[in-house]
Amino acid sequence: MTTNNIHNLTRSTDDVIIVGGGLAGLFCALKLAPRPVTLISAAPLGQGASSAWAQGGIAAAVAEGDTPEAHAADTIAVGGGLVDAAVALGIAREAAPRIHDLLAYGVPFDRDLEGRLAVGREAAHSARRIVHVRGDGAGAAIIAALSEAVRRTPSIRVIEGLVAESLLTEDGAVTGLQLRDAGNVAARPVLLASRAVVLATGGLGHLYAATTNPPQASGSGLAIAARAGADIADPEFVQFHPTAIMVGRDPAPLATEALRGEGATLINAHGERFMPARHPLAELAPRDIVARGVFAEIAAGRGAFLDAREALGSRFADKFPTVHASCIAAGIDPARQTIPIAPAAHYHMGGIAVDARGRSSIEGLWAGGEVSSTGAHGANRLASNSLLEAVVYAARIADDIAGRTVPSPAHLPDALATPRGGTPDAAGVTRLRAMMSTHVGVIRDDDGLAEAVRHFAALEREAGNIGVRNMAISALLVAASAWARRESRGAHFRSDHPADNPALAQRTMTTLAAAREVAEDLSERPLRRIAQPLIA
Repeated sequence: MTTNNIHNLTRSTDDVIIVGGGLAGLFCALKLAPRPVTLISAAPLGQGASSAWAQGGIAAAVAEGDTPEAHAADTIAVGGGLVDAAVALGIAREAAPRIHDLLAYGVPFDRDLEGRLAVGREAAHSARRIVHVRGDGAGAAIIAALSEAVRRTPSIRVIEGLVAESLLTEDGAVTGLQLRDAGNVAARPVLLASRAVVLATGGLGHLYAATTNPPQASGSGLAIAARAGADIADPEFVQFHPTAIMVGRDPAPLATEALRGEGATLINAHGERFMPARHPLAELAPRDIVARGVFAEIAAGRGAFLDAREALGSRFADKFPTVHASCIAAGIDPARQTIPIAPAAHYHMGGIAVDARGRSSIEGLWAGGEVSSTGAHGANRLASNSLLEAVVYAARIADDIAGRTVPSPAHLPDALATPRGGTPDAAGVTRLRAMMSTHVGVIRDDDGLAEAVRHFAALEREAGNIGVRNMAISALLVAASAWARRESRGAHFRSDHPADNPALAQRTMTTLAAAREVAEDLSERPLRRIAQPLIA
């Protein structure tokens, strides 16, 4: 059931409220059927979700000779010592059942000539285990199939065009949400009471000036959970995809890692491959290493390019139609020309800290997909594990909720602390995104991070628009934790602390209050070094 009329929303509901129309939200809603669900999506269903843009596919040990144990071992190997081994193995073991669920919902995964699921290889995987749809169209195909299934399901009420601005809580438990018309910040907020809320709002890539993520991926879910007091895990770990296509678009089109899995190479303007000297796996090294390699070539003035001319040539358009279309639209023929690339914010390993069932530290609040942090990715996500984690945890959340009796909705107040959205600050958002890319990007250092922390804390205090304030909060969480982690590990690289510190081989657990304390201390004593206040 679908309705786009915001006024049809009742203020109180026994429904489970799911915020987010990406893979985790859609899959969880379907798994909860026939239990009543209200699914809130800021964009029209199937749009505005990073999962719809995913090109690589889903990692799953479904091929002969492959095992979940091998998949988990690969995940642990690239995670910088921070992967929860039990979580990684659990996800890997649930991969095959979730793939079959997606097939049942109509996802047309590629098959080989014998009818078996076709699998490809991507960076840092020891086997071919990535299931695709037409080479690079997995995300779009999955979201299209699930969106159609959701619209056919009578127990799911879809409300499009609403943005979640705040969580309502009482005595440490969720009581509801404050939402607003996505197209009208001056509109009066909508309050919706519910004791069971699932946040599946995606990541925060759009906090960066260079990103592969849609505008909706601005950290809103992370911010509203943090404002409500939720524990936040590993926020400093942001993965930068090494091969965003640099053709002046925002967000930047993505050149999937699967291209390198098929033999494409990375070269500079002199035609020289630069990754073999940096890692034994060369172009198939973990993403953080490849991203820094690309960044270094660009910083040195040599530029960076993806070269698929020999590996794919005339087969490019058929094998990777999404990337081909992006290149052609920019005037590049990838069968005959190299593709200009640069690293871009792509995926957030951090997020709302959740347990094995997707429960946050706030009673009645679950989180799934990129907005959550399960411990599966550690300091550096293995390619194509994100969609897998999303469906595995969406199913677990649905199972957890299904086995619970959710209390009746609470009484909501008539008056709001933030009755109006405030005027958007486009210039402020531009400055925030530039500062994230410059100071909290691929290469970080003490001075730049300290400046970013102070700036984001001030913006949070002064922002007249709640959406901008939420962006500032998410940026502050990332920057403050990056400043506190004085080492380099996985996707977090400090030029002033280029080595890892074995004493810090532990996940970050923090809160918004802790991040604010860092900002306050830096403002008062900018030269003082603080002894790891966020590393727990």
